Formats: sequence, C-alpha cells, structure tokens
Amino acid sequence: MARAKKVGVLALQGSFEPHARVLRRLGFEPLLVRGAEDLRDLTHLILPGGESTTLHHLLELFGIGDAIRARHAAGELSLFGTCAGAILLGRDDGSRPPRLGLLDATLERNAYGRQVDSFEDEIAIDGLDGGPLRAIFIRAPRFAKLGERARVLARRGREPVLVEQDGLLAATFHPELSGDDRLHARFLSVSGHGTVDLDPSDSYRGSQPARYSLSGSDCLFAFLAAARAATSK
Repeated sequence: MARAKKVGVLALQGSFEPHARVLRRLGFEPLLVRGAEDLRDLTHLILPGGESTTLHHLLELFGIGDAIRARHAAGELSLFGTCAGAILLGRDDGSRPPRLGLLDATLERNAYGRQVDSFEDEIAIDGLDGGPLRAIFIRAPRFAKLGERARVLARRGREPVLVEQDGLLAATFHPELSGDDRLHARFLSVSGHGTVDLDPSDSYRGSQPARYSLSGSDCLFAFLAAARAATSK
C-alpha cells in the first residue's frame, strides 16, 4: 500500500516561502524543515534556491544533510533541488560547498554571471503538457557534467537546465517564481524509487573541511539564518 504523500520544504535560508505557496495551491500543507527530526515522515522534500555555501553549513549545523542522504538512499524520500538546491544535490567537484552526491551530475555555481545578469526564458519540458514554461534564472548554476543516470528534461539552447534521476529532480532555474505550478505537480507525482548505493567518496562532510571555511560575511549570514531557523521552530 502506497504511503500518503507528505511534503516538506527545506526552510533554513533562501526561497522556501514561494515553494510553500506553490504546494498550498496544489492542495498540500508543506512542513517547513529546520531539523533532521522533521524529515521523519516526509515522502517529498524541496531544496530551494539560496546561497549554496550558507545552506551547506546550515545543513551540517542542524544535522540534516546526512539524514537527507540516508532517507533518499533507502528509497523513502524524493528530492527536488532548484538553483542552489540543485547544486547541493550534485556530485562534489572539489569546489565549495561540499555536495550531497546524490545526483549523477556536477554543477558550476554562478555560471551566467552576477545578479544583474539574471534573465528569463521560455523552455519546453519533455512530458509536461500545456506548452513551454517560463524559467527564471537568478545567479544560476549550469550542469557542467552529466553522468549516465541523469536524464535531461529541458534545455536552453544546448544547455541542460532540468534533469531527473530516480527519485530526484534538479532545475538550474526558479520554477517557484513563475506562477506556473506544473513542474511542482510533476515532482509530486513521483511515488517512490528504489534503494540507492551511496558512494563513500561522496560523503557529505567531505575530507578537507578547512577548504570550505566561510568568509566573515558568510559567517554572519549563516549565523543570522541559523538564529532565525532556531527561533521559528
């Protein structure tokens, strides 16, 4: 018997509220995830856009990263990463921040330039009815390398911008800002996946944490985000 869907949004930092609004429009009351215990009964989790290095440090601070990896590997939790969330789902490429290593892809941060270089475009998505979707790219990453398990669902020109894998969906844009809920609905239609063998070389914490030290401004950002998350529980 299939489990009833229970949906959460990682709510440590970044664009989590717009995702929550989309889920409510689709008839779900999302759980705002701020600790590992919040993952316990979830079937679906969205990792939103934000600042990927800060998100990584908050995932470690609250002990959530390893719990996400374990529940996904057990076939219990489907994941949708957008922008920074997609970066974190990918494989570690030696640059900061360390990644979860679940998606068979590596992503390059800020691939299109700075905030002022953000843009919108219409993209066609394989298997999504209703015509092209308006995609909003804000300091967007790009898929630098795709492995055999990652399947491209949409491209902008020759660049992949949306990929899927068993139990995973990753977008380099912000679908939660478009006013079009179809991609979230597609994610929620995923009803489970098989178990996943985790590569020990993709251990979330990484082997050289000193390489990923935060700058002074990033430390302040992480502290303020952590304080907000802790007081919002």
